[in-house]
Amino acid sequence: MTIPKLNHYSLPRAAELAPNRVDWQLDSQRAALLIHDVQHYFVSFYGADNPLVQTMIENIQRIKAYCYQHDIPVYYTAQPIKQGRNERGLLLDMWGAGLQDPSQQPIVDALAPTEQDIVLTKWRYSAFQKCDFEAQLKAQQRDQLLIVGIYGHIGVMTTAIDAFMRDIQPFVVADAIADFTKDEHLMALHIIGQRAGKVITTAEVVGEASIDLTTLTGLKAFILPLIDCEPDEFDEHESLIDYGLDSVQVMNLISLWQQQGIETNFIELAQTPTLSAWVELIESRMAE
Repeated sequence: MTIPKLNHYSLPRAAELAPNRVDWQLDSQRAALLIHDVQHYFVSFYGADNPLVQTMIENIQRIKAYCYQHDIPVYYTAQPIKQGRNERGLLLDMWGAGLQDPSQQPIVDALAPTEQDIVLTKWRYSAFQKCDFEAQLKAQQRDQLLIVGIYGHIGVMTTAIDAFMRDIQPFVVADAIADFTKDEHLMALHIIGQRAGKVITTAEVVGEASIDLTTLTGLKAFILPLIDCEPDEFDEHESLIDYGLDSVQVMNLISLWQQQGIETNFIELAQTPTLSAWVELIESRMAE
């Protein structure tokens, strides 16, 4: 009756996604971000140190940083603890009592809301049900909704469909959501992209496609949102690890370079983890 234990699978890449039926373009003046149900309780079913969750969280961090930079409002959903029959309704029949432990109720630490974020109480699959989410979006003149978080084929998909029926354009980020299985993940994306929204990737949201990761300027633009440093205080000769860049973020960067035909590895980058050294290494690989 409860949520099963969830295993690692590889997040979908752009090449695995079906073409969208619509050609909507994300507009920072119209968009809001919804970080959906990334509470300790729901994340715990993936187990500790699950690479799937680590990558999803890292992608959400980048998207949230992008939203802050572009004045896109950020919303969260979080379910309350110890809901009774009247509050939980038919969810009680489908999933049991749900969240009971107060320590499992908060958003995971890596994505914890700040004072400027808005946390919505989540009562049903859709974030719009039994709350004033739609009214808040309208008050901010937002009619596009970026959706990230868990679980893909349940709350994420239902919220996207509900947004669509309210004339709010949903954009679901394929590699910033997680699901029970990859099949269910892809199924949810297919339904959204074909019937109720647009499926995009983290790279499309943050504009990585337009950033040249082989130059000092481009790589700096990519890394700055990931670390705890103001742009005017950043030193390209200082350790990126000391700045807070973690191993998951480094592996993602390696993957992006590999997509451009540039081969490197974590050990090479860790030997001299500075921006200037990495640019020099990449330039040497391109010259080979």
